[in-house]
Amino acid sequence: MTVEVIIIALLMFFLLVGIHEWGHFYFAKRVGILVREFAIGFGPKLLSVKRNETRYTFRLLPMGGYVRMAGEDPEIVQINPGQTIAVKIENDKVTHIYLDQLDQRTDVIQGTVESIDLEHKLNIKLDVDGELQDLDVHEKAMMETKGKETQIAPWNRQFGSKTIAQRALVIVAGPVMNFILAFFLFITFIYMSGIPIENPTHLQVGTVVSDSPAETAGLESNDLIIEVNGETIGTDNEKLLTLISQSADQPMNWTVSRAQSEIQLQVTPKPDEAGSGKVGISIQLEKRSPDSIVEGITYSSKTMWNVTEQIFISLKMLVTLQFSLDDLGGPIRITEMTGEAVSYGVDTLVGFVAMISLYLGIFNLLPFPALDGSRLMFFGIEAVRGKPVDPNRESMVHFIGFAVLMLLMIAVTYNDILRLFKG
Repeated sequence: MTVEVIIIALLMFFLLVGIHEWGHFYFAKRVGILVREFAIGFGPKLLSVKRNETRYTFRLLPMGGYVRMAGEDPEIVQINPGQTIAVKIENDKVTHIYLDQLDQRTDVIQGTVESIDLEHKLNIKLDVDGELQDLDVHEKAMMETKGKETQIAPWNRQFGSKTIAQRALVIVAGPVMNFILAFFLFITFIYMSGIPIENPTHLQVGTVVSDSPAETAGLESNDLIIEVNGETIGTDNEKLLTLISQSADQPMNWTVSRAQSEIQLQVTPKPDEAGSGKVGISIQLEKRSPDSIVEGITYSSKTMWNVTEQIFISLKMLVTLQFSLDDLGGPIRITEMTGEAVSYGVDTLVGFVAMISLYLGIFNLLPFPALDGSRLMFFGIEAVRGKPVDPNRESMVHFIGFAVLMLLMIAVTYNDILRLFKG
């Protein structure tokens, strides 16, 4: 794995996770939810910046991301009657509430809380030296304790205050953004790689791996393969692969058609670990550019549908436990696959990113705890029951699911590392 491949893999991760979380973020803001954090990655913060109400963070572990919305988790220290606090007032409203280091605060009013409501009435009744003061709280007031500021969240800014439809929209928006990105990437892939012609008569060189025997010999993308070692190839892919495999370190005579001219080339396959010859090309049936935008979109849709079917087949095997640990892959395996896609050219890389984006969207809609699909399932239960599931129980279910997913990620990453050491 080169530094270039690692950088490309990280950029792909930021794109796929970023567009997913942006879907949650955008629609949460649209329905008025306070978004506290937009995070790419998990674990310790690497980079953090706050803009308006939201903190944007990059975190150490590239295993996903999240949008933290007000009301989803316990987030503000509870203030109880009888507690001594200090408040700062601007324009007749409390803008800051301090819970500690009260003697060090300046330009504040200090007193004992008689009653407080930071969700509905936005009001604090404070006993200041025996005088009861009735104070209105600004809807964006900040609460500070132990050097950390947290914006209060009135009930109408919390996730739980929204209708089932609004909450479902916020959750489903993440996978939908992955589907939209995948669709446009598939369109780009089709326009870059072309679509198969009707009744093809030849195999065509797709992409040529850099520094490969094919590149050394002068093979180019879109060359039509006419003959190899005097044998007509036609559309017989198996025949071509067999000839290449049996010719490791042996020069082969290729006849290709390029720009309606036949060219003679000598290609010497390199042996792989098993001793089979490899030349470093992808092979495809003859392709052409789409004749119209409608044809391009139509073929892109068909390609996306075919990939979707294959993804569901793999997920069925996953659910029915028809797999081994070696069939799964974490960030390391994905980085390796990214490197392979890069070696075959930009169009292959675009198609690979489209496939991963589509997979990410579908996977997140599975009804497994901690995934978006599970949250949508809880909304469905709420709609049927007429009341939400106990938030504590739902949080526990998602926590367990998240822990299982993290353990699985650790296991496959460990397996990837072992596989790297074993070559």
